[in-house]
Amino acid sequence: MNSARHILPRLKLPPAPLRGALIAIPSSQPYRSYSSHHHDTSKRKLNLPINYNDSTYLSHTPSSALAHPELPAGFASKTKRMNLYSAINDALATILSTDSKSLIFGEDVSFGGVFRCTMGLLDQFGAQRVFNTPLTEQGIMGFAIGLSSSGYTALPEIQFADYLFPAFDQIHNEASKWRYRSGGAKVFNSGNLVIRMPTGAVGHGGLYHSQSPEGFFLGMQGVKVVIPRGPAQAKGLLIAAARCGDPVVFMEPKILYRGAVEEVPVGDYELPLGKAQVVKEGKDVTLISWGTMLYTCEMAAKAAKERLGVDVEVIDLRTVHPWDKETVTNSVLKTGRCVIVHEASRAGGVGESVGAEVQERCFTRLEAPIERVTGWDVPMPLVFEPFIVPDVARVFHGIKKTVEY
Repeated sequence: MNSARHILPRLKLPPAPLRGALIAIPSSQPYRSYSSHHHDTSKRKLNLPINYNDSTYLSHTPSSALAHPELPAGFASKTKRMNLYSAINDALATILSTDSKSLIFGEDVSFGGVFRCTMGLLDQFGAQRVFNTPLTEQGIMGFAIGLSSSGYTALPEIQFADYLFPAFDQIHNEASKWRYRSGGAKVFNSGNLVIRMPTGAVGHGGLYHSQSPEGFFLGMQGVKVVIPRGPAQAKGLLIAAARCGDPVVFMEPKILYRGAVEEVPVGDYELPLGKAQVVKEGKDVTLISWGTMLYTCEMAAKAAKERLGVDVEVIDLRTVHPWDKETVTNSVLKTGRCVIVHEASRAGGVGESVGAEVQERCFTRLEAPIERVTGWDVPMPLVFEPFIVPDVARVFHGIKKTVEY
């Protein structure tokens, strides 16, 4: 039998480079750099670590925090520097102190919870209002729905969003439909229900601690899904959720619990549910996201301005179901281009709903196909989690692709 060398033509290969030598990459080949070394702005690598202290999407001074246009008229207060879990703790304390029928319960919440969001609430409000449950998500939700239908404000915690699915039957077939089967009640009968849970990638969560399941709620009418991006926003949205009369799924990006730090107004305030926020105005491309991915989008938008001269408008949906169609539509009608970014897989993600709606409402104005930059359609791996979640380079190239279409 002839060996392969007698069958295959002889190839002329370039000499192997010396160890440590730089290899030139032809300019015709796309090249993405993941270096973390600092360079000039014009040569800066795309995937630098995200520095939340530099983000303009967080309020780093008391004056900027109190200047928020959605704070109640005449609201004057001091601020306190908080991370995300501290702001959620503050919001829960505000709810418990202003609503005598509010209760917090879940797995390990009396000890503070896995991420310390309920730390100190047991000592402050007592074991009748802050208490642990068995490890049964379906039971937690059934109990919460019963309390809410009896006039209580139920604040159950699902320890991780990945553990949501045993409770899904209770949320979908009971909580979301309660009003429609209760004689036309104007609110969720006579109580409130907020289902809190940590969500999203954390860098090493793997199959059961890094999922982003918000897309599963898209076909569930009667439930709101909220994902905050920072401490001040989380506090105002959580307080509003506990008073709105609708069942609310409140997903807290776990990587931001300690990562996102800003000045938070002291006192009781609400931010509007169901309303998106334009966090950066622009004229060339509309970039839509929520939660952790907004900071990735912020860096990508800066890179697009520096490298391409593209002015990106960035929208934080905040409430991802039902999402704010008016704000998104008005933006895309202005820019003519749309890029949607989220951690969850491409198939079945919120991006599908947003993209389809934008296509219907803005078709004659679109200058390019709608672009989605998402997680891949695979289970979340442990070691390769950073390669599943969209990074700055992927978002930047999504913007570039849309502009150059």
